[in-house]
Amino acid sequence: MKKLIYRIVISSVLITILTIIYLSTIGVKTEKFNDQIISKVKEINSNFDLKLNQVSVKLNPINLTIDLKTLGTDFSFKNKIIQLENLKTQISLKSIFKDEFALNEISISTKSIPIKNLIILAQEFTDSEQLLFANQILDNGYIVTDLKFEFDEIGNLKDNFIIKGLVYNAQLSVSNKKISKLNFIFQANNKELNLEDLTFLLNNKNLVIPKIKAERQNNNVLVEGNIQSKDLNLQKNELKKFTDNKFLNTNLNNLTLSSDSDFKFYIDQKFKIKNLNIKSLINVKKLDIKNSLSKNIFLPNTKDNIIFENQKIDLNYNNNTIKIVGSGEVFIQNNADFLKYKITNNKDDYFYDLNLDIKKNPLVVDFINFEKNIENDLKLQIKGELIKNRLKFDKIILSENKNVISIKNLKLSDKYEIEEVNNIQFNFQDKSNHKNELELKKNNNEYLITGKSFNADKLLTDLLKSNDNDKKQIFSKNFKLKIDIKKILLDPNNAINNLKGEITFNNNKVTKLNLDSNFSNNQKITFTIRENNGEKITTLFSGEAKPFVDRYKFIKGFSEGKLDFYSSKKDNASISTLKIYDFKLKELPILTKILTLASLQGIADLLSGEGIRFNEFEMSFSNKGNLMTIDEIYAIGPAISILMEGYVEKDSLISLRGTLVPATTINKAIGSIPLIGNILVGKKVGEGVFGVSFKVKGPPKNLETSVNPIKTLTPRFIIRTLEKIKKN
Repeated sequence: MKKLIYRIVISSVLITILTIIYLSTIGVKTEKFNDQIISKVKEINSNFDLKLNQVSVKLNPINLTIDLKTLGTDFSFKNKIIQLENLKTQISLKSIFKDEFALNEISISTKSIPIKNLIILAQEFTDSEQLLFANQILDNGYIVTDLKFEFDEIGNLKDNFIIKGLVYNAQLSVSNKKISKLNFIFQANNKELNLEDLTFLLNNKNLVIPKIKAERQNNNVLVEGNIQSKDLNLQKNELKKFTDNKFLNTNLNNLTLSSDSDFKFYIDQKFKIKNLNIKSLINVKKLDIKNSLSKNIFLPNTKDNIIFENQKIDLNYNNNTIKIVGSGEVFIQNNADFLKYKITNNKDDYFYDLNLDIKKNPLVVDFINFEKNIENDLKLQIKGELIKNRLKFDKIILSENKNVISIKNLKLSDKYEIEEVNNIQFNFQDKSNHKNELELKKNNNEYLITGKSFNADKLLTDLLKSNDNDKKQIFSKNFKLKIDIKKILLDPNNAINNLKGEITFNNNKVTKLNLDSNFSNNQKITFTIRENNGEKITTLFSGEAKPFVDRYKFIKGFSEGKLDFYSSKKDNASISTLKIYDFKLKELPILTKILTLASLQGIADLLSGEGIRFNEFEMSFSNKGNLMTIDEIYAIGPAISILMEGYVEKDSLISLRGTLVPATTINKAIGSIPLIGNILVGKKVGEGVFGVSFKVKGPPKNLETSVNPIKTLTPRFIIRTLEKIKKN
C-alpha cells in the first residue's frame, strides 16, 4: 500500500513537473482566452477591437502568471486598422483565483503602419505633449514599433508605458520648413522621448542628427540633441527656404559649410520655444556674399562680392545672446587677407573685436596721404560696441611696420555723427615720404592737437575742391580745438612753422578761428574767422603767396608776392576780395593765348621766358551755390595791365571778358590828360601799341578765346589805373 501511494505521489509530482515544463516551454494553443483578451482590451477603451487568431499559452511558474501570445492580429480603433506582428499579454494566476483584474500587461509589436495611426492610438493612453506636438508637425511616414503597457490590480493603466521602434520615409513641417525622407530609431515613455540616428532632407539638403531627447519637466518639454551637416551647399535661391533674414536672402550668393551643433530648448504648453541654447562648431568652406556697401575709399580694389573661405567658427547661442568666435581667409580685394573676429549679440546690442591682416592688398587713407606698401602686411584692429543704435569704438589701430594710426574711445551718435573721441595718434610716413607725428587729446569739452610734423598738402587740396552743399553733419556736439604743431607741410616745396591757435565748432560750422604761423624766412601767415549776427568774416594774410597760388595748376612759374584775402558770408552768399602784391608770373595759358592772338608776341615771349611782373592783382567776386560772379579783376604791372569781369559755374562753364593794354599804351593815354598826364608820365610818350578786348568762354577743359583791337580806353580802365598809380 505504501509503495502504491509512493508511486502515485511520485507520478503526480513528475506529471506536474512535466506539465509545468511543457506549459512553460512549449505551451498550448487555444481560442479559449480570445473573448477574455478582447473583453479586457475593450475595458481599456471601448473604441478598441481585436481580431485574434489562436492564442499561444505558456506558464510562467516563477512570476505565477500565464503568458499569452497571438500572431497576425488586426487591431482596430476609430475606423483605423493596425496590423500587428504579434500581441503578448500576461495574466496573474492569483488574480484569476481571486476573481480580480487578471491582465498584468500587454505588449504589441506592429508591422509597418502609417505613423499617424500610431500617434492617434498612443494618445488614447496618454495626453503627452510630445505626442500632440508630433501629431501637429508630422505629415506622413511609416513606423514599425513595439508597445508595452502595464495595469494595476484594479485594471488602471500605469504610466510606465514603453514605446520603441523605427520610423522611415516620414515627412513633417516645422516653422514652414519641409523635412522629407526622415528616418530614425526612437524610444518613448511617459516622461521622455529619445530619437537616435536621424537622417533627413531639409529642403533637399542632407542632414544628420545623432540624438535628440525630449523630456517632460513640469509643464514644459525639454528638447536636447545634436545635429550635423557635411558639405552643405546653399545657392542664392535656396537660402530663403531656410531663413527669413532679408539681408541674407538679398545678398548671399553661395554658401558651403559643415557643422556639428548641440542644442537644447524648452517647449511650453502653447508650443512656443523658450530658452534656446546652441553650441556649434562650423567650418565654412566658402561664403560668397554681395558687397552691399558703397565703393570702399580705404580698400581701393574692393570687389562686388566678398568671399570668405576656410572659416573656423565657434558659435554659442544662449538666452537671446549670440557669441561668435572665428577666423579664416577673406577676399575683399584681389588677394586673400586673414580675418579673426569675436562678436557678441544680445538682442539689439553688439560687441565686436575684429582683427584683419591685410597682406598683398592696398589700403589707402587718402585725406592724410597714407598708403600701405603692397609688399608689407598691415594689421587692422577694431574693437567696440553698438548699444541702442549708438556705435562706440574702443580702439581702431592700424599698424604697418613702424607706421601706426590709432583711435581710442570714439563714440558716434545714433545718426553716426562723432560725439567724442579721447585720443587719436598719427605716427607714419606718408606716400610722399614725409613723416607725420600728431596727437589729439580730449580735455573736457576741448581738444588739443600737438605734434612735430604733418603733411597737410592732400587735406588742403580736398578742402579747396569741396562744396558747401556736399558737407555732411560730422559732429553731434559743439567743441573747441586748440592747435600747437611744430611744422606743417603745405605742399612739397612750402612749409610753415609753429602753427598755433584755436578753432571753435558750432553746429558743424567753424564760427571762430585764429591761427598764426610763419615761413622759414620769418614771413607771417594769419588766418581768422569770426561770426557776428549771422555774418561770417574770413581773413587770410600770407607773407608768401606762392603756396596758395601754386594750388591752381593752370598757373605756373608764380614767384614772390604777398596775399591778402577778405570775405564776408551771410545767408549762404559771400562777397570777397583777393589781393596779391609784387609778384612775377611766368606761365598762364589763357593769358599767353590772348597775347598771341593780339600779336603781342614780345610780351608773350616775356611771359614764357623770364616772366611778367605785376605790382598788384585785385579780384572782387561773390559766391552763391555753384556760381561765382566776378565783379572785377584788375592787374597792373610794368608790362601790361588787365581789367576783366565775368562768372564761373563750378565744373560747368567759364565766361570772362575784359581789356588788356600794354604799358606803352597806358602811358600814352594817361599822358594825353592835361596837366595830370604830364605830371605822371612826362611830355614825351612812346608810340606804343593799341590794346585789345577779349572774351573767354566755354567748359573748363574746352575754352574758346577771341580778341579784338581797341584804339581808345574806357573811362573805367583809366580811372582804375589812375587809382593804382596814385596809391603806389
